Amino acid sequence: MTPADVEETLRRAMTCRASLLDRLAAERTDCCRLLHGSQEGAPGLTLDRYGDLALLQSFRDSVSDAVRAAVGRVLNEFVPGLDLVYNDRSAAGSRVRNRLEGAERIASTTSRVVSEHGVRFHIRARHRGHDPWLFLDLRTARRAVMHEAAGASLLNLFAYTCGVGVAAAVAGARRVVNVDFAASSLSVGTANAASNGVTARTTELTSDVFPALRQLAGLGQQTVVRGRRLPPFPRLKPERFDLVFLDPPPLAKSRFGVVDLVHDYQSLLRPALAAVGDGGVLYCTNNVARVDEPDWHDLLHRCANKHGRPIRALDVVRPDEDFPSADDQPPLKVARLQL
Repeated sequence: MTPADVEETLRRAMTCRASLLDRLAAERTDCCRLLHGSQEGAPGLTLDRYGDLALLQSFRDSVSDAVRAAVGRVLNEFVPGLDLVYNDRSAAGSRVRNRLEGAERIASTTSRVVSEHGVRFHIRARHRGHDPWLFLDLRTARRAVMHEAAGASLLNLFAYTCGVGVAAAVAGARRVVNVDFAASSLSVGTANAASNGVTARTTELTSDVFPALRQLAGLGQQTVVRGRRLPPFPRLKPERFDLVFLDPPPLAKSRFGVVDLVHDYQSLLRPALAAVGDGGVLYCTNNVARVDEPDWHDLLHRCANKHGRPIRALDVVRPDEDFPSADDQPPLKVARLQL
């Protein structure tokens, strides 16, 4: 795309977001997607706002300095005062090879605190991973959890930087357990909890999700499988939760199990169902675009019925308008299951 094309496309996207940005500001939210390129005429480009940072990312082809300048002009018109950082993710190994210099390097590696629904989150545009520590398309799911978190217990699985768990604690959850195998991500979650004054009600558990979830669900976890000893894992007592949030990656393998959202969602769904208390709620996500949503919902119902935890109501949680979808089938699917 030419700089003029990008400028026109971004200006149109910003105009479409005017009412959303006003609503988000009223909710004390200063993070949103300003351009969702795949659906708004700029395939391979995204532009996200995180507080006073604007993060432009390319996933197909690198963008020129002229395109970046065009983006900067539109930002100065609609949301002045943002630091614009470009992250080129178009090539293999871009996290290592995509070097930044000078002011942009400082802006991209500086930790900042942003706000979503009044909850404070630490973000950084560039670090050892690709993502800035807060997934913006999960905003509506965090909002939904906050609406029912008061006085509840929450188990947050594949917690990453604990966005859902910290939001729930701020909303009044009495107990939150965040589980993830990456201690570095959970350390950001600990900082998020501290920034919001809720550390007394949150626990960050570094563990492969499979053994943690199986133990909490009362299903137990073997220490030896086919004659091979499994890696050490935290020992946990069975516990049921009012709310369980299950947000797995598309595909992951470990000695304890395989996460495969296309072919075997059930391996996670079964123990997650068992960890929900009577009358509780299970949130499930599936971020594989090619998974058909009605088929996935049917799988959720069949698995729940098979294991004696029938779903009384299934509600769909759609992203806000900053993640538009022409066919109303966004890649990230979120289902709220009332058990």
